[in-house]
This record gives sequence, structure tokens and C-alpha cells, in this order.
Amino acid sequence: MMTKYIYENKNWTNFTWQDKAINVVFGEVRLMQGKIIGHMNGLGFSDKEEATLTALTLDIVKSSEIEGELLNYYQVRSSIARRLGINTGGLISSSRHIEGVVEMTLDATQRYNLPLTESRLFGWHAALFPTGYSGPYAIEVGRYRTGAKRVVSGAMGKEKVHYEAVQPESVKTEMDKFLDWFNNEQSLDSVLKAAIAHFWFIIIHPFDDGNGRIARAITDMLLASAEGSGERYYSMSSQILTERKRYYEILQKVQHSSGDITEWLDWFLHCLKNAMLATEKTTQKIVRKAQFWKLHAHTPINERQRIILNSLFDNFEGKLQTSKWAKITKTSNDTALRDIKDLVEKGILKQTNEGGRNANYELVDLNLE
Repeated sequence: MMTKYIYENKNWTNFTWQDKAINVVFGEVRLMQGKIIGHMNGLGFSDKEEATLTALTLDIVKSSEIEGELLNYYQVRSSIARRLGINTGGLISSSRHIEGVVEMTLDATQRYNLPLTESRLFGWHAALFPTGYSGPYAIEVGRYRTGAKRVVSGAMGKEKVHYEAVQPESVKTEMDKFLDWFNNEQSLDSVLKAAIAHFWFIIIHPFDDGNGRIARAITDMLLASAEGSGERYYSMSSQILTERKRYYEILQKVQHSSGDITEWLDWFLHCLKNAMLATEKTTQKIVRKAQFWKLHAHTPINERQRIILNSLFDNFEGKLQTSKWAKITKTSNDTALRDIKDLVEKGILKQTNEGGRNANYELVDLNLE
């Protein structure tokens, strides 16, 4: 009889894989890691800080987005900057929930060399759900789940079951084994260890909610360990979001495996490679932004203008209009228009050629390359 789930096999965590199938992409990933670190070390201190700030912000925002939760990019960025002591203009306050998510990610990436313990995981979980609720539902927080866990989709009464996790009475035993392996396994390369840890943790699904986000934090922790640095220059979660459909397909397929996880490792390593390729574009934006601020080191620019200008270099979506400026900076339309006109006069912004009632603005191309 075919085993339904991988964890129903005896000694299910004795994972196997075909080295031949993953050797090429594994080599490429390790080479790219070295290249990225080399490239970043060639940047100035503040540019490196900016790169880390951008990557961590994207990681947190996108990891939550995978679960259908949209966090405010600027609040997340400000929270990280405050905690890491990065001097960046336009800091804004953030919600208790965002502070909790940031706390978890920074604990994983900045203290990657500390053991992963049950109490540390419980702290992460409590930080993710500070109110004890996930949406409108009360959940068990800061401890392993005591109920059955199924991953389902679809309307009520017509749910499709994608996964039934390890039985609640086995969770602590399984997690003890996982944590023992995590803290003591030293013969495996940390990149492969990150891939295995992600899969293993997801299969156990030890918490009532937040398992995906914690699995991705564990992944980031091991990737930081692989690089021997808390400086993050690429976002695995951003790439998982881009490849989300395939992520779930592979997990669903390999959860029924008899122990061979080659397909999962192959997907994970390709996803990681794509995340690193994406970071090259991000780095170009960071260098461009740094050059811009160097050029305008003595230009009088107020805090509202600084927030918008930084966001135009970072993660600005859509067109810049007076109403959007007012909304982001929590000011009146009149003040927003004055701010914009001031930057137009200084040759920093220009009005685009598009007609229409609402004028759109963009950065003047300063040929900073």
C-alpha cells in the first residue's frame, strides 16, 4: 500500500537525494553567493547598509504576502532601520504587529550563530501574533499546536485538502528531533541544510498558524550562516512569492515521497539562484540612490520630500501624483503640491508629458551611472 504522507514512513527524516541532479545548480548558487559578497564588499559602508535594509524589508513584506497579508513597506523599512541603527531619512512609526515580524526576522538573520531552541521558536511565534489572533480567529500562540492541522482551500463545504500535518501528539517528538539535527548536523553544506530544514519544518507544521513565515525565517538563518554574515543582499521570500505556484506544487508532490527529496532541493536551489540574479538589479538601484544623495548632500530637502524621494528609488508603485504624495506623507494636497513644485524648481522632479486632470511627476534622469 502506498504511503500517504512522507512522515508516515519509518525513519522518514533520513532524506535522500541524487547529487548528480543538483550538483550543477548547487555549484552555480555557491559561485553567485561569492560574487555577490565580493561585489557588495566593493561598495561603501552606507551602500552596504542600504542593500541589507532593502533585502530585509523585501524579505519581510514578501514573506507575509505569500500568506495573503499585506504589510506597509515603509513601516517595515523604518522598523528595521531603527533596530539596526541605520541612519536613514524619513523614519515612520510602525504597528505592534510589524514590530513583531521584524523582531523575528532580525533575530534569525543577525543571531544566526545561536542555537535554534524551542523557546526561541515560541518567541518568534508570539512575535508574529502579538494579539493571540490570526485575523478574526483566536489561535494557540507561543506553543506547539494541540489540534490537528490541515491545509485546505476552496469554499466552506467544498474544501480541497492539500495536506494533513503530523498528528498533534507527535509534534513535540518530531520537533525535538528536528532541533537536535538543526543544531548538531555539521557535515552538510549550509545551503543544502537550509533547503532540507525548510521542507522538514513545513512537513511537521508545528504551529497553529505562521508555519510558512517561520520556515522562511529558518531558511534565512541558515543562508546567513552559509555566508557567515548577517548582512542580507537578496530576498529568498521575494523569489518564492514570484514562484509561489510552483513552490506549492513541489511541496505537494514531495510530501508524498518515500524519502527522496531531489525535486524539492532542485527547485529550492533554482529559486535561490533566481533570487540572487534579481539582487543585481536591486544593487544598481542602491548605487544610483547613493549617488543621488551624494549629489544633493547640501540641497535643502524636508523630511516629507526625503520620504518620497527614497521611495522613488526603492519600491514606489504606480504614478507620483499630488494626492498620493499627500496620502503617503499624511499631509494636505496643498502642502504636497508645494513640496513637489519645490523639487521641480530644484531640477529633481519633472512633470511627465501625459495629459489629464492629475499631473504625474518623476525623477529627472541625472545620468548618474
